[in-house]
Amino acid sequence: MNYSLSFLGAVEDDALEVFLWYEKKARVLGEEFLRVFYACAGELQRNPLLYTKIHKDFRRRLLKRFPYALYYRIENM
Repeated sequence: MNYSLSFLGAVEDDALEVFLWYEKKARVLGEEFLRVFYACAGELQRNPLLYTKIHKDFRRRLLKRFPYALYYRIENM
């Protein structure tokens, strides 16, 4: 089954803010954050059932190397 993925506007704003913060610390660190962020998002799109529910219908995917997580839910399944 193919799944589509969409982010709330606030998520994209937060990702950009985090990217800029890491870029100030080390030039390549912001790019690495975005690479990990979008790799995790792609994984969720391919296999959203991989992670268990943590609260009601919400699931969580922790980002590797960075202290952030993607919280998501599967709709219209």
